[in-house]
Amino acid sequence: MELTETMKGQASRKAKIRSSDGAIEIFIYAFAVILLIIQIYPLYFIVSASFSDPAAVANGQMWLYPKGFTLDGYKELLKHENIWIGYRNTILYTAAGTIIGLAVNISAAYALSRKDLAGRKFISLFFIFTMFFNGGLIPTFLTIRDFHLYNTFLVMVLPFSVAVFNIIVARTFFQNNIPGDLWESAQLDGCGNLRYYVQIVLPLSKAIVSVLALWTAVGYWNSYFNALIYLKDPNMYPLQLILRNILITNSTQMSMESNSEAAAIALRLANIMRYSVIIVATLPIMCVYPFVQKYFNKGVMIGAVKE
Repeated sequence: MELTETMKGQASRKAKIRSSDGAIEIFIYAFAVILLIIQIYPLYFIVSASFSDPAAVANGQMWLYPKGFTLDGYKELLKHENIWIGYRNTILYTAAGTIIGLAVNISAAYALSRKDLAGRKFISLFFIFTMFFNGGLIPTFLTIRDFHLYNTFLVMVLPFSVAVFNIIVARTFFQNNIPGDLWESAQLDGCGNLRYYVQIVLPLSKAIVSVLALWTAVGYWNSYFNALIYLKDPNMYPLQLILRNILITNSTQMSMESNSEAAAIALRLANIMRYSVIIVATLPIMCVYPFVQKYFNKGVMIGAVKE
């Protein structure tokens, strides 16, 4: 009898635990869905607003689907031929900048991860120092001008290729995931430093390389300030700067219009183009992200945790 009661009590406790675990699991999933909606809805709203009548958007009539479907924003935006020049320039800057940035930052990170590097701590502190202090805009501009980089292709991809944060993340990855015994085994087979780095270390580091490539590419794709300061030829402007200039020009024209009807038309186009500009600027990089997403989470976790 006592054994039966004990078994019933244990079964009851297990049922309560399972019920409690189920409630917690439901709460976690509900909370995750709410967070997902909070993050996705602004993007969905921008997409819908870019195809909607700006009056409906301004009045709060557009929530889930386009109101007063129109392509006027995209038509007006694509009338500017320099957008295609901007796309070309941005793709070139992003491709070249990502390659140079990866070559510089991954190599520096690997070197700093090697315990046999002389002065490793001092060099690391030297890199970290630049994260908090820099020469300022005017000295940087004068330096770039004196190196004859002003208004050249290289000014967009070379001077700002070093990213100390990326170096630190990649260094941590190498320290935690590339065992020192591997280098000793490679030495016994007659492998030198360069061959070991290219043929062994890099193939084992696809996760962190993919993450840094994504970070670097997004940074170059969204960059406009360097072009604003260091470029004067409109044919070399990246897409972001061209889109910024289009919006500023439209806003200026709208404020200068004396005719109320013309001003209303200019205001309508300016409002609807704001959403179209966001889509045009972000769509390519969003199309690339799903292909590196599987490396992204893994690379961030294993590159950011130090044992």
